[in-house]
Amino acid sequence: MRRLWIGALALNLGLVAPLWWRHGDIQTHLIAWEAWLVVPLMLLLPRGKCRLGLGVALASWLILTTLVNLGDAATYTAFGRPLNLYLDTPLLGSVYDLLVGNVGQAWAICAMSAGALLLVLLALGVIRLLLSGEGYPLTGKGRASALAMLLVAGLGALLTLGGKPLTERTALPAVDATRVQWAQLVTTHQAKQAFTRTLEASPIAQRPLDGLAERRVLMTFIESYGVTVLEDERYRPAVAPTLDEIEQRLAQRDLGVVSGLLTSPIRGGQSWLAHATALSGYTIDNQLWYQLLLDSEATTLVDDFRATGQHTMAVMPAITQPWPEGAAYGFDELVVASDMPYAGPPLNWVTMPDQYTLDYTQRQLLDESPVFAQLALISSHAPWTPILPVLEDWSRVGDGAVFAPWEDAGDPPEVLWQDLERIRDHYAWSVDYSIKTVGRWAERVADDNTLLIVLGDHQPAPLITGDDASGAVPVHIISGDPELLAPFRARGFVDGMWPTPESDAPVAELRQLRRWLHADFASEENSAKATP
Repeated sequence: MRRLWIGALALNLGLVAPLWWRHGDIQTHLIAWEAWLVVPLMLLLPRGKCRLGLGVALASWLILTTLVNLGDAATYTAFGRPLNLYLDTPLLGSVYDLLVGNVGQAWAICAMSAGALLLVLLALGVIRLLLSGEGYPLTGKGRASALAMLLVAGLGALLTLGGKPLTERTALPAVDATRVQWAQLVTTHQAKQAFTRTLEASPIAQRPLDGLAERRVLMTFIESYGVTVLEDERYRPAVAPTLDEIEQRLAQRDLGVVSGLLTSPIRGGQSWLAHATALSGYTIDNQLWYQLLLDSEATTLVDDFRATGQHTMAVMPAITQPWPEGAAYGFDELVVASDMPYAGPPLNWVTMPDQYTLDYTQRQLLDESPVFAQLALISSHAPWTPILPVLEDWSRVGDGAVFAPWEDAGDPPEVLWQDLERIRDHYAWSVDYSIKTVGRWAERVADDNTLLIVLGDHQPAPLITGDDASGAVPVHIISGDPELLAPFRARGFVDGMWPTPESDAPVAELRQLRRWLHADFASEENSAKATP
């Protein structure tokens, strides 16, 4: 009988622990009915192949669903959404790359190896628990206790499935994980087919943007720059002086700026999905949609600007491995980390600071020729340490060696990330650095022949924003030509660096950006000639 209770309690703990992480509350889920069903069942069954087969099947199911629940908790922590096995399995490689960037390859390998070892131990533990012959078969009081446990757990499970649990602290973690993932598998497959049909049936035609012909259009993404940093009193004081200062300095140089909000399709990470959404005009909120888009004949802003006569370019300092997506988009020029002669230190995950990226772009990649460039800045990417100052004398930036003193500045990620409040402070400071850097850069590159679009790619993870934050990101449009700003002002953007508060007006989706550029800058003649 001792084995019965110890086994049920141990399995119960293993099943509910991922729910504690996911919901941040130990008391919310205390009883996992599967544990109190499976353990007595296995101890009551007679020896034989049927018991062995059932034990292996149940052990496999419980292990896999526990892994799914752990993955769900991790996915929610990072991206503010549940795990979808259909979509998220390809991201395991990105998890490893992120670990390498934050703690180094040796520690990343150790972490992944430790995780694999824990999974093996978990599997062996569950199998031993369900199939070991120690204390088996149950007799006398032990058998009566197992039957009673089985009966109570069966009743509790049925009531929970029926939506009338015996107590709110009970759950069916394995059953729920199976049900949710199966439902997502079915709906995601259906959505995949629907998305494919949408691309085929409702293509967004390539359209030359004559109103931007001979212009320099610079779409600059700031990593993790979400509306929370402007509205939450924990972060607003860190960036408010910078936004006000940028507004004043731009005005002194006869540069106009209007600002608004757009809703990004993702949160916490996977910035490339936000980039794809802005470029394509479709909502791309998962890896499958992203791959379908790249594999399709769908056009993007890259095609629009090439048809307009611009040289198209992507500046991607975070890309350190082969990037076939760039070729799929059709950029004329791809500039990744290895293409920029940065001589300074890497700063944890960040390959090079934003000020170097922007300075190099201005000095080496931009001239008087018309260009469309997408830049993806990365200094405000987690782990948000170290925090760099913005060098007022940009001539000092050079090859980036000037940033060497900050290589070991501040606490390393493994120390910083032990304190949630310090993490939040560093997040605000890193976003402030990126905003200030872009503001100073705007003074240097923006003129009456330039349309500079500065926008966040997504909100940070829920540990920064809280669970109920919107997906809105700030968008700043900067130019010395008032005519380039007027269409955005007509769409609700307001003068200055502060967007209209989200509660005052509905927030359009990020996918609308391409459609707005079509509506506001493509001539009717070229619209009529656009390929269907």
